[in-house]
Amino acid sequence: MSEELGLVTQLAIILVAAGVMTVISRALKQPLILGYIVAGFLVGPHLGLFPQFSQETVKVWSEIGIIFLLFSLGLEFSFKKLLQVGSSALIMACTKCVGMFFVGIIVGNVIGWTMMESIFLGGLLSMSSTTVIIKAYDDMGLSGKPYAPVIFGSLVFEDLIAVLLMVLLSTLAASNRFAGGEMVIALAKLAFFLILWFLIGIYLIPTLLKRAKKYLSDEILLIVSIGLCFGMVALANAMGFSSALGAFMMGSILSETMEGEHISKLTTGIKDLFGTIFFVSIGMMVDPSVLGEHWLCVLGLTIAAMGGILIFTTLGAILSGKGLDTAVHAGFTLAQLGEFSFIIAGLGCSLGVMRDFIYPVIITISVITTFATPFMIKAADPATVWLGRKLPKKILDRIDPPQGIENREEDSEEKNEWMALIKSYLLRIGLYSVILIAILSVSKAWLVKLVAAVLPQATDAVRGIICAVVTVLVMAPFLYGMSVTNGSINAPARKLFRISQTNRWSIIAMIVLRVMIAVVFVVSAITTHLKLSFGILLLIALAVFVLISVSKFTLKRFTSLETRFMENFNAKEIHERKNAPVTAAFKDRMAGYDVHIKSFEVSSDFSYAGSTLKEMPFRGDSGVNIVKIIRGAKGIEVPSGDEKVFPGDKLLAVGTEEQLDAFEKFITDSSKAEREEVKEKFDVWKLELTADSNLTGLRLKDSGIKASGCLVVSVSSDGSLIANPPADYLFKEGDLVWIAGSESSVKRFE
Repeated sequence: MSEELGLVTQLAIILVAAGVMTVISRALKQPLILGYIVAGFLVGPHLGLFPQFSQETVKVWSEIGIIFLLFSLGLEFSFKKLLQVGSSALIMACTKCVGMFFVGIIVGNVIGWTMMESIFLGGLLSMSSTTVIIKAYDDMGLSGKPYAPVIFGSLVFEDLIAVLLMVLLSTLAASNRFAGGEMVIALAKLAFFLILWFLIGIYLIPTLLKRAKKYLSDEILLIVSIGLCFGMVALANAMGFSSALGAFMMGSILSETMEGEHISKLTTGIKDLFGTIFFVSIGMMVDPSVLGEHWLCVLGLTIAAMGGILIFTTLGAILSGKGLDTAVHAGFTLAQLGEFSFIIAGLGCSLGVMRDFIYPVIITISVITTFATPFMIKAADPATVWLGRKLPKKILDRIDPPQGIENREEDSEEKNEWMALIKSYLLRIGLYSVILIAILSVSKAWLVKLVAAVLPQATDAVRGIICAVVTVLVMAPFLYGMSVTNGSINAPARKLFRISQTNRWSIIAMIVLRVMIAVVFVVSAITTHLKLSFGILLLIALAVFVLISVSKFTLKRFTSLETRFMENFNAKEIHERKNAPVTAAFKDRMAGYDVHIKSFEVSSDFSYAGSTLKEMPFRGDSGVNIVKIIRGAKGIEVPSGDEKVFPGDKLLAVGTEEQLDAFEKFITDSSKAEREEVKEKFDVWKLELTADSNLTGLRLKDSGIKASGCLVVSVSSDGSLIANPPADYLFKEGDLVWIAGSESSVKRFE
């Protein structure tokens, strides 16, 4: 069999097995993930039922599945959301990873593993599965919960930590010493490329999509999006990072575009397909022989992994100030081993510092914990309720941050302004430093070769001067952006001047520092291509003078670049404020509180359709308020109790997460009750009229058939068929009448 047909056969086996098992899972009311894993176990290479599959084949299918799932996560979880939960997610991820690292070392030593094996065990026990949690939350409808963003943010930070861990563990295994320097370099490299990719992506991709919008059909947009995804995956691999990180990065960039939601809908089918393949491939990795031989080790490590992750993740969420509900849900959600655990275990085996049996043991533990994930997530709610009853009130008051506005502590005005100033200051220096370093790197790597190819007869000094001048001119707009005060820094600086004159010297020192950093970049650009001498120092002074002289051009160019970037970055928010001002304003004002706004669409079978708001018992059942009714292009803000609700209306409801869940249940249950009432069979019935029939002697318009919800389809009279008889048709004895309607309604006319 050819290789191509072999792949088709493998895919057919995977999908058929997954389809059968998911139908069984749905019938048993179990999560789909469990069906996928069982299907993978049945068709995997270890049982021998389907010899088409090998370990390498399983890894290939798994990698493709990870790429699409992480791309989908990026589309749904943008960097803005990551920044909003950044500190909390980082604290939670670091607490969990550090805690589990030491748990792994301790447990490894207890069960008799070597110190190096124990260190690798600590690293792989720190990693939860991003893909498993995404799928579980999608299937269980939990992606919109208030605790979901901080959990997803923590997973992103965990993936970044995993990249650093692999560098650290590789050098530790090779040199048998702690690689602090290599880890710092890896961290700096990772941060540099993430920021650079994001800046370039936000500047270029939304602009290109906007200009090509009239040519972008759904088909073309899907092709372009998948192409960009795989392009970033290839770039990430070339830079030494994981393919999952590249896919997530491109998804995050595309999510900031106006087409982000559309792309997410277009790729849903592909995500589901390859997500299925990924979870089936996890099941394929289960080796029954390993489970039988090392069952005690598997059991012990499974308990240590799930228990340790639950404890340390919950502790991390509490330390970040997220409250009991979020902390418990995070702990129960993350209690499994992820894809990076496979990679770290495989790395240890390939480096010869871990015995071969450890890799299948880790895979088995990962599958077991993945299998348990949906049940753990479901257990979070009762666990939260139980802890809420059992923990002393003093502890609960310390864990849960105050929700009321009146209880929220307000910092002093001066402290707030200093925080705003420092944040803008560091952000500007960091972002522009990344761009300037990238320009210097490109200049050193490629500009020198280009100038040498264009001017082969020129001396080295002339080439150096040309390269230095071109580099400084390209850097000029970004040097201006770094060193010249702008609005985001001016506003808090002016307020600090008014609050206290003693703030003046600190602010001046910060300005001088920015200018000095810009000068360092100018010096670096020149000395990269020319040897330092008195003449070069004069050239540097001349370069600074020229930059100041052409400041108008620099300012214009810088303003154009920054304006386009900010327009692209904030396009979705600007669009939302324009088209949904109530929702946008509410999110701005109530960020950080357990008060949310959510849209609900009224279905055609809603039992209260046509009723007024005050006739709907949702206030007593849920406690939400309806702030707006959207009816087509019309918006009714703060509707009165006498306002009626019709099918197709969108209701903007305000309340806590618990109240909104109750209102959603009210909407769903009301529609479900209406559907359940309509149980009679609707069909086409044949009546043969006799002298005693209720229709005999009546005209169609006087029969009451239409008023009873029925319709006369046709009449056979005197051997001729009359389709859709006219309103004045007179029914006669012997007519055959076909009536469409429910059985009870039609029986009235027999």
